[in-house]
Amino acid sequence: MSEKQKDFIRIRGVSKLFGDFVAVDNVNLDIGRGELFSILGGSGCGKSTLLRIMAGFETPTAGTIEIDGVDITHLPPYERPVNMMFQSYAIFPHMTVEDNIAYGLRKDRVARPEVTARVDDVINLVKLGEFRKRKPEQLSGGQRQRVALARALIKRPKVLLLDEPLAALDKKLREHTQFELMAIQDQLGVTFIVVTHDQEEAMTLSSRIAVMEKGCFLQVGEPKEIYEYPTSRFVADFIGTINMFEGTVTQLGDETIIVNSAEAGTNLHALGDHAVEVGQHVCIAVRPEKIFISRDEPENADDIKVRGVVDDLGYFGNLSLYRVRLSSGKVIQVSSQNRQRSAKRFVEWEDEIWVSWRPRSAVVLRD
Repeated sequence: MSEKQKDFIRIRGVSKLFGDFVAVDNVNLDIGRGELFSILGGSGCGKSTLLRIMAGFETPTAGTIEIDGVDITHLPPYERPVNMMFQSYAIFPHMTVEDNIAYGLRKDRVARPEVTARVDDVINLVKLGEFRKRKPEQLSGGQRQRVALARALIKRPKVLLLDEPLAALDKKLREHTQFELMAIQDQLGVTFIVVTHDQEEAMTLSSRIAVMEKGCFLQVGEPKEIYEYPTSRFVADFIGTINMFEGTVTQLGDETIIVNSAEAGTNLHALGDHAVEVGQHVCIAVRPEKIFISRDEPENADDIKVRGVVDDLGYFGNLSLYRVRLSSGKVIQVSSQNRQRSAKRFVEWEDEIWVSWRPRSAVVLRD
């Protein structure tokens, strides 16, 4: 990706205040041309406010926004190369699918033959050809979502903003639609910016993710980077499930850190380049899928090994989830893939077991 493509969208020092409340706090961000970028955060973190600023529905208190080298900070929404797909879809109930999609072009007085051609193209793109004469009440939730997407795309924006686009869909349909959305974005090459509170959705859809909290970006990176190498406790805890052990650094090696943790009941080892000092309080974090559970003591001497008792367990078909109580009283979660077809579990409630993980699987988080 060229330098120009990397900074296709440039957000610099953008803040938004509502009275004394800081909704967006001096954020900076570069988004590349053709990216499917997600802004991920909980309710009230400022993500939707930032999206509305980009759309022109809110004016920033400070800062600038450029798209393709043009400062759009103070342009009205209708002069921006941007379109927005709202969470509610906002499609007209009295219009057919094709009339809903064509509405924006007709309002702009585009010639009838061009309207017809572009409606045909986008209806085929979102696979709604057989539904073009139906009204929204005759469509499923997923079909209404595709109508809203088609209407947003037909004006050929450089950037499409999507505010919780899949929130109204049930889980299975949402998962299916995620891949449809990715395929459409890849085919068109339009830059998509998605605002969502759903971690799995952001991880599945995005080329990159910005995790937002209290109006600030805490970490920006590719999904795997965000998940495997979180830079803060908030990000580690917000993205997926993670076990955290409090402790104190007792020894440092070239690429090794040793942490004494009363919660774990043993010294914990982690590998990697960590900017910490002996005596510093840190947290060792391990994802549930990185932890192995066994009845017998693991043989690998380099693994971290801790005894525990199965406090609770859940069967989810493809995997089983165990809540294990350690001797310190701390409860951790362990997930295990169910690779063999069997109705029997190899461990049960109240079983004494071993949990273990490799030092490289641990993440060191500072205060």
